[in-house]
Amino acid sequence: MKYRKLGKSGIRVSEIGFGAWTVGLDWWGKKIDDEEAIRMLKRAYDLGINFYETADMYGKGKSERLIAQAFKGMRNEVVYSTKWGYDMYGEAQIGHSELPQKHDSEFLSYALEQSLARLQTDYVDVYSLHNPKMDAIKNDALFASLDDLVARGRIRSHGASLGPAIGWKEEGLAAIRNRNITCLQTVYNILEQDPGRDFMREAERHGVGIMVRVPDASGLLTGKVTADTALDKNDHRSFRKREFILEALKKIDTMKPIASSRGWNTTELAIKFILSHKQISVVLPTMISVEEIEMYAALSDGNYLDVSEATRVEEMYEKNFYVPRAESK
Repeated sequence: MKYRKLGKSGIRVSEIGFGAWTVGLDWWGKKIDDEEAIRMLKRAYDLGINFYETADMYGKGKSERLIAQAFKGMRNEVVYSTKWGYDMYGEAQIGHSELPQKHDSEFLSYALEQSLARLQTDYVDVYSLHNPKMDAIKNDALFASLDDLVARGRIRSHGASLGPAIGWKEEGLAAIRNRNITCLQTVYNILEQDPGRDFMREAERHGVGIMVRVPDASGLLTGKVTADTALDKNDHRSFRKREFILEALKKIDTMKPIASSRGWNTTELAIKFILSHKQISVVLPTMISVEEIEMYAALSDGNYLDVSEATRVEEMYEKNFYVPRAESK
């Protein structure tokens, strides 16, 4: 496992992180019981993964509690990254519907104390706004409160996690340029390189690390989703329209010669392309088994695309993949 610095924070993180939403929710076609979740978390650590990314709302705190259980007595050996901003305490979530948001200083204090208790720790390494809208990014008092929490040692750094859909360009750029964030989490993969490319350019100027989610384009780049795949309505990937899937599969075929020239499959190309960018601090694949954890961990080996190869992938995206779109909100 290779390691990088998380932006200007200096926090040392594994290139492959563990996105722990899968152990708190069953939104990826599999319900993981607690015993298996603990086994997955511990195996990830054994393979060198030290970065565990979650949110308070994943299973209404379940994901945070499982992380605490898995790493009891090991707090200084792991990096905890969690998110806040949804009112999971006052509202019930139905299906995949969004809860009301509360990105204000008062709720910040309350939510942090609850997460600290569930994680059984007195500090969080990275505390990110969860899917913030522009009014939250513009809230001076809120970011003053976050900086104060850093000064007091309650959090080591703070960031913003964009979503839920790809997009949110203006919010991301404003957070990087105008706020003292350490990291920005966004969707970025071979098929969906924008607005990630804009974020990376700006992040380099401001010492912000990029955390990448959905690196496999919801299973398209791993072969989990094919033209014949039928996704249950409870599966988070079901938002992908069939037309997008069919077109994406054609585009993936154009990338295979690059992968083959290196002796890689499409999954290896997908992850190694992302890790070829120095602005990326950590990649968060969706992992639902020990076998997947082992597979992804092995891809952090320093053997990535060179500049000419990465440029070729980007040029192919420009020519074959890129379709201007309105940002999804």
